[in-house]
Amino acid sequence: MKSIWIVEATHKHNFQIFLKFSDKVEGIVDLNGQLKGPIFEPLKDIEYFKKFQLNQWTLEWPNGADLAPEFLYELILESQTVS
Repeated sequence: MKSIWIVEATHKHNFQIFLKFSDKVEGIVDLNGQLKGPIFEPLKDIEYFKKFQLNQWTLEWPNGADLAPEFLYELILESQTVS
């Protein structure tokens, strides 16, 4: 897979975030049901979930949780083929 990173991220609704990637691919990713494991437990609180920031390549939360940009990219591509 080519090297990609997130260049824009905006909270939309509930666990949905609009993402734009370095190659211009964009879309809304729904992370409801995708937040598994102890590091992601705090993110299940919607107010904490909204505290994400964009680091140099992906989304990151105050507790150090982050998601690989490739994972988020694939979720967007999957949602576009389903639509």
